[in-house]
Amino acid sequence: MNTLKTTLLFCLVTILSFGNVSTKEKEALVALYNSTQGPTWNTTWDLQSPVSTWFGVTLKDDKVVALDLPFNNLKGNLPVEFGDLVNLEKVNLFRNDISGAIPSTIGNLKNLKELNIAFNKLDGQLPNEITKLSSLKTLQLFMNRLEGQIPSTIGNLTKLERLELYNNNLSGEIPSTLTDIKGLKELLISSNRLTGKLPSTISNLNELKVLSAFDNNLFGTLPSSIGSMVSLEELVIANNAFYGDLPSEMASLVNLKVLMIGDNDFKGELVKLEAQFPNLMQFDFANTKSRSAIATLDTED
Repeated sequence: MNTLKTTLLFCLVTILSFGNVSTKEKEALVALYNSTQGPTWNTTWDLQSPVSTWFGVTLKDDKVVALDLPFNNLKGNLPVEFGDLVNLEKVNLFRNDISGAIPSTIGNLKNLKELNIAFNKLDGQLPNEITKLSSLKTLQLFMNRLEGQIPSTIGNLTKLERLELYNNNLSGEIPSTLTDIKGLKELLISSNRLTGKLPSTISNLNELKVLSAFDNNLFGTLPSSIGSMVSLEELVIANNAFYGDLPSEMASLVNLKVLMIGDNDFKGELVKLEAQFPNLMQFDFANTKSRSAIATLDTED
């Protein structure tokens, strides 16, 4: 009888100490630890201690719901087991030394709302599976070495509010399906190798506040429908190959604070644009062959 009581007590202590994190989730965390040189992290994990004590791991109802390991010296690849953390709602691996491709198993993380693996050394293409993350609100993969095209199924991310893919090696055209994400507020795709025109349906993004696409190979005229994007506060399309007259409808963008259109081949007396936008704080209009400094407007007078 005493032996039975002792066994039951031991089991109870084990449950209270270690929780009920599933074996699969714990193994996925250990796989991440092993594939990114866990012992050399700035703040490492004691794998013999309960998962609840592991730095950057948040549990809810014994499920791993958040992983916050920015600036933590992770070096190596994301393992395929990463996709077994199916209860994750937030991942922040910002500013580490993670390399290799994003595993296709990331598409299993259907509860994920925030994904930040920016400022690492990721390479390869954006897996199509990333567009299966139907709960995603924030996708930050800037400052990596990603290449290839933005998946044509990007429009499936209907809850997305922030898309930050700048400073990569992405190529091809901006997918037209991107404009299906009606709630998008920030689109930052600068400093890539993107080509083609702005989608004619860009005006569908009527909640967009920031459109930053400078330093690409985009061309063509700006669609007149851009004038209906009245929420725009920043329009940054400098250093591309846009040409022609700016649409008169742009005068409707009364909330613009930043307008960077230099290093293109726009026509007309662009300097007069300043008077059309009373809230403008930054304005760059110099054409490619006559580069000039960015004008910063004093709005305090």
